[in-house]
Order: sequence, then C-alpha cells, then structure tokens
Amino acid sequence: MKLEISRAAFVRGAFAAAFVAAGAFAATGASAETRVTYKSAKSTSSYYQMGVQIAEGMKAGSNGDIIVTVEESQGSVQNVMEAAVRDGNYVFTTPPVLVKLAQGGKAMFEGKGNPKFDEIRALFPIPSLTMHFVMRADAGVSSLAGLEGKTILLGKGSFGATEGEKYIKLFGLEGKVTIADAELGNSAAALKNGQIDGFVTAGSYPAPNVIEAAAGTGIALIPLSDDEIAQTKRTKIVIPAGTYAGVDTDTVTT
Repeated sequence: MKLEISRAAFVRGAFAAAFVAAGAFAATGASAETRVTYKSAKSTSSYYQMGVQIAEGMKAGSNGDIIVTVEESQGSVQNVMEAAVRDGNYVFTTPPVLVKLAQGGKAMFEGKGNPKFDEIRALFPIPSLTMHFVMRADAGVSSLAGLEGKTILLGKGSFGATEGEKYIKLFGLEGKVTIADAELGNSAAALKNGQIDGFVTAGSYPAPNVIEAAAGTGIALIPLSDDEIAQTKRTKIVIPAGTYAGVDTDTVTT
C-alpha cells in the first residue's frame, strides 16, 4: 500500500476538512511498505500518547503496510518549521493559527517564509489545546493576578509557551513574574522540588504532566473570568471537576 501524504497536519481545535485525508487515502494502491514520520509533541503530553495510538492503529489497519514513526517535538512551532525541510511523508500536529502565520511570514515565522508552507494541508481535527495554569496547592494562588512574585515555568517553542507569555503580557504581569529557564518536561519534578510555584501547559485534558503533578505535589488550577477570556480572544473551555486529583471544582479556561 502506497500512501502519498507529503506535508500534512493534524489540526488542533479547528474544523478541518477531513475529506482531504480521505482523498489521500483513496488514492493509494497496492505497493511496498509506506513509512510516515509523525511529529507530535513532548513525550509527556497527551498528544504524544495519541500519536502512539494513531501509529498503532495505522499499522494494524493497513496490515503492516503503513509504518508511522512518532517523533517527540519541542512544540507546534518546531513542527510547522520542519515542514519546510522534511522530505517524504511528514505529518504533524499544530493549531491552525500557526500554519496561517507561517504562510504569511508573521510573528515567530517573520523572515523564515518558505513556499513549502503553502503545501501544508489539514487531515483531520484532534482534541483542542486547553490552557492549564497549574500551581502548587500551597501557593495560595487562585487568580492570574496572584501570579505576581511567583516563579512560573512556560517551556520553550510550544503553543502553550507562546500563549502563556502572551497572557502574562496581556494581564500586566510582565516583569512581575519570574520565568523559570527549564524544559516543560521537567515541570512536575520542578513543582515537587519547590523550584517553581507553577507552570503553564496546553494540551487536551487530562494532560499527563498535570496528572503527574497532581499526584506528586497537590495542585490548583487557576480559572479565568469571562472578562479575561474575552481579552484573550480565545474560546471558553471548562475542565470538569475531578479531572485532576484534588481539583474538585470546574476550571474555566481557554
């Protein structure tokens, strides 16, 4: 079975044209084994776990004719950037806004434009990114304003890091919050060891790194008010009570 994908994205949190993927699969025929590289997310994320499951499903569904190799990623920005240089069948996850920015050469893609960005097409939507503002339960922080004077881990190169930085500026916290210089994969350990007061991560819930933090330390999730959500220009999302150990109320976020 031969599968022609080229550069395609599993779009996070948007209504993608699923029939595009169906068309790509319909065009395949009997041939040799097809290999696909799937650039996902941090190995501690729910998206990486989903990628592993997709790879297993593709192998089983094609009787071993399609082999998907899941690669860890620093985040969606890296995923999109690599679309310009990757050969063969390369698929990845990303919020649709990053593809739009790449194609327009804007924001983090300024001066890095590439005609290959225009070849990116969506395959199908996957669960949307949900912003998690995770704090130690004993930090006593129940609002974004309470982040002042705290040490927060954002990570680097991911949508969550970009959004977290944006929110800090948007709500007047720039210069009032210490940003930890560490990888997001170390967030649960850093929280438990007291190196940070909290961290920001984006992913479908329940997120593995937040589950780990809740089990090892005890956490609180910072909710956003309706006014704050309106200022972010993002969609309101509710993380149900009980999703994470010790968080017994719904958490409104984006």
